Amino acid sequence: MRHNLLEATRVLVLGGDVAARAGRVLADLGADVVRMVPSDSGDPLAGRPAARMAWSHRTRVIAVTLAEAAGAADEFDVVIDTPHDPATIVLDPGVAPEAHWVRITPFGLDGPRSSWRATDLGVMASTGNMYATGDPDRAPIRAAEPTSHAHVGGEAAFAALSAIASGRRQIVDLSMQECVMIASMGSPGRFERTGARGRRLGANIGRTREIWPTVDGFVSFGIRGGKARQASMELITRLVREAGLDASPLERDWASWSQNSAPDEELAAMERVIGEYFSTRSMTDLYEIAVETNLMLAPANSPREVLASPQLAARDFFAPAPEFDVATFPDNFVHVHVGSDAPANPRLRTRGSNDGLWSGLKILEFGSGAAGPIATRYFVEQGATVLRIESRSRPDFLRAMAVGPGNPHGLEGSELYDSLNCGKRNLTLNLKHPDAVAIARRLAVEWADCVAENYAPKAMRGFGLDDATLRAERPDLVMISACLNGQTGPHKDYPGFGGQGSALSGWNWITGWPDREPVGPHGTITDSLAPRYVAAALAAALVHRDRTGLGCYLDVAQVETGLYALSPWLLDYIVDGTVGMRSANRSALAAPHGVFPCADEGDVADRWIAIACHDDADWQVLAGVIGVQDRSLDPQAERLRRVDEVEAVVAAFTTTRRRAEVAEMLQAVGIEAVPVADFGDARHDEQLAHRHHFVDLEHPMLGPGAYERNGLRASDDHCGYDRPGPLLGQDTDWALGELLGFDAATIERLRADGALD
Repeated sequence: MRHNLLEATRVLVLGGDVAARAGRVLADLGADVVRMVPSDSGDPLAGRPAARMAWSHRTRVIAVTLAEAAGAADEFDVVIDTPHDPATIVLDPGVAPEAHWVRITPFGLDGPRSSWRATDLGVMASTGNMYATGDPDRAPIRAAEPTSHAHVGGEAAFAALSAIASGRRQIVDLSMQECVMIASMGSPGRFERTGARGRRLGANIGRTREIWPTVDGFVSFGIRGGKARQASMELITRLVREAGLDASPLERDWASWSQNSAPDEELAAMERVIGEYFSTRSMTDLYEIAVETNLMLAPANSPREVLASPQLAARDFFAPAPEFDVATFPDNFVHVHVGSDAPANPRLRTRGSNDGLWSGLKILEFGSGAAGPIATRYFVEQGATVLRIESRSRPDFLRAMAVGPGNPHGLEGSELYDSLNCGKRNLTLNLKHPDAVAIARRLAVEWADCVAENYAPKAMRGFGLDDATLRAERPDLVMISACLNGQTGPHKDYPGFGGQGSALSGWNWITGWPDREPVGPHGTITDSLAPRYVAAALAAALVHRDRTGLGCYLDVAQVETGLYALSPWLLDYIVDGTVGMRSANRSALAAPHGVFPCADEGDVADRWIAIACHDDADWQVLAGVIGVQDRSLDPQAERLRRVDEVEAVVAAFTTTRRRAEVAEMLQAVGIEAVPVADFGDARHDEQLAHRHHFVDLEHPMLGPGAYERNGLRASDDHCGYDRPGPLLGQDTDWALGELLGFDAATIERLRADGALD
C-alpha cells in the first residue's frame, strides 16, 4: 500500500542499490520518486534482477545522459546519490541549488579513509559488527544479503526527511560505516569502560545458547532470568516435564534466577535438556506452541516459512506488483492511519535558525528495550527533546538485565541502557495509578508533538493512552507504535525481543556458515534495523503534519521491517524458487570475496582483513601484488569455480602481514581491502575520530563514556548529545514543574501517593 504522507515531495535517486532502497522507502511513504540510470552503461542493479524489482517498485526508472540528469535535477526537492560509485550518475550539488542532497559513501566525504573503496563486505568489516559475528574457530562473517545497505537505506530516507523538516537547504554527508555502528548496540563506545573487544559466540548470545536445532530446522530461544522472561522459562520447564524428560535442571525460582551469576555447569545442564526437547520437534510445531502460549521462541525462517505466515497475510505485507507481473510482492513496512479533520489551529514546531534539524520537536516516549529507544535517539541527536516515561517497579528490562554481581549501581548501572538513551530526559510514573495516567495524558496532549511507544499491543490501551484516546483530545498528534509483530493479526500478542525478530525475519537464516547452524548478525539485527524505518516513518508523518495540520497513527512491525529490507531475498524465492542460504563471506558474483587472516599485532591476536575483487581487472591487479602467476584464474567464472584455491592463495599472502599494511597496499591500487575492526579498533578508528563519531560525556554512576552518533552530517550540523543516558526519574521535577506547572507541594503529594514510581 502506498501512503500519501509525502505526496508533495519529489525525489531524484542517482545511486545504486543503497540509494535506491532509500528512494523506495520514500516512495512507499508517498513521494514521487524517479531513479535516473546512465544511458550508456545501464542500470547498476541489472545484475541482480530481484534487487532491481525490489527497489524500483513505485519508482520511475529512466535512462539518461549526464547532461540530461544535470538539466532535470533542479526539478526535485531531494537528490540521493552515491558519489563514489562509478557505475552511477554523479552530479555536483550546484546543479540543483534549492534541493536537499543526501550523499552516501562508504566512510564519508572527507577524512583519512574517505577515498577508500568498500562495498558491503568492507563496510561491515570496519564497524566491529562483523568481528563479533560468526563462530569462534573461524573467520568473522557477514550476512548473505548486504546488511549495511539495509541499515543505510532507512537512515538515508530519515536524513532526507530531516533535511526537509529543518526548513533550510541541507547537503547531507552520510557515512555507511557510521550508519552500521549502532548495530553493535554501543559496544565500541563502551570499550574504555569494559575493555571488551567483542567475541564470536556462534549459536550463543552471552553465556547461553540462542539457536537450537530441531527436526527440520532451527529455532531461537534464550535462557534468561528476570521478569520479562519468567513466564517463558516456567513454560519451557513445564513442556520439558510433560514430554517425559528430566526437568530437574530447570526446576527453580525463575523470578530470582539470573543467567549472569549461574555456574557454567548449571547452564550446561539446562542446555542439554532444552536441546533434547527441541531436537525431537519441528519448527512449525514449536512455533505453534509459542504463539498459543506466548513462549518466547521463534523459528529461524527461510523464505518458505515467511511466505506461509498467517500473520503477514493478515497484515497484507505481500501485495501484487503488476509492473513486474508478480502476484506476491513485499509491499510495505508501515501501516498509516491519517486523521480526517485538520484542527483549526495546528501547533507547528518552532524551528531555530541555526539549530539541529529537529530542534523544537518534543517526543513523549513509552516502552523498553533497544528498538524503541534507538528510533527516538535519531531525533535527539538532531536537537529534539525526548522525555521517556519509566517505572521503578517495572523498569526497562535493559536496566534489570544489568542487576547482579559486578554492578554496584543496580538499575542505574546498565551500560547498554545508557548507550541507547543518551540525550534523553526521564520521568518515572506508576501507570497503574490514575494520577500518573492523567499526567502522561496531559504531557501527550498539551506538550508533545508526537508519542512513540513499543509496548505489546494491549498495553497503551490498558493505560488509556492509546491513539484513539489521545487524538480525541489532540487531533494533530502524531503517534507511532513499533512492537514485534504489529498491532493487528493473529500473532500480534506474541512476545519477543530482537532474537525472535531476527529469526522470524530471515536474518538468522542468511547469516552463518553453510555447513553449520545459522547465527544471525551480532546484536540481534532487528533491534538496530527496525528503528531506522520507525524514525523514517515518524519523520514523514511529522513533515505531513507540518504541511497539512493532520495528525496520524503509525503501526510498524519490527519483523516486517526486517523482511522489507530482505525483499530481494524473498523475491528470488517468489519468482524462481531460489532459497538464499547463508554463505559466510562468499559471493556468487565475485571471487575472492572474503575475510583473510593477518599477523598478530603485539599481544592482540585474531586479526583479519576483508578483500574483494569485483571483476577481472581487480583480480589482475591483486594477482600482480600478491605474486600469482597462474593466468587460468583470470576469468571470474574460473575463480568462482576454484574459489577454495583462490582463497588459499590470498590467505598465504595476508597471514604474514599486518592488516594496515595489506589495506594500504591494496587500497593504493584500487582494490577493496578493509581491516576487520574489533570494538577497540572501532573506538579508536581514525576515520570515525575525524567525523567526531563519539561524544564524550560523564555519567553520574558509570563515569566517563563515549556515546555514538549516527551516520548523517548535515551541512549546517549543530547536533550531538548534551547528556548521557538518564537516571530513573531525574527529570521528574522539570517535567511536572516546568512543563505542567505543578508546584513543589503537589509534586511531593504525588510522590507520597505512589503516582511517581
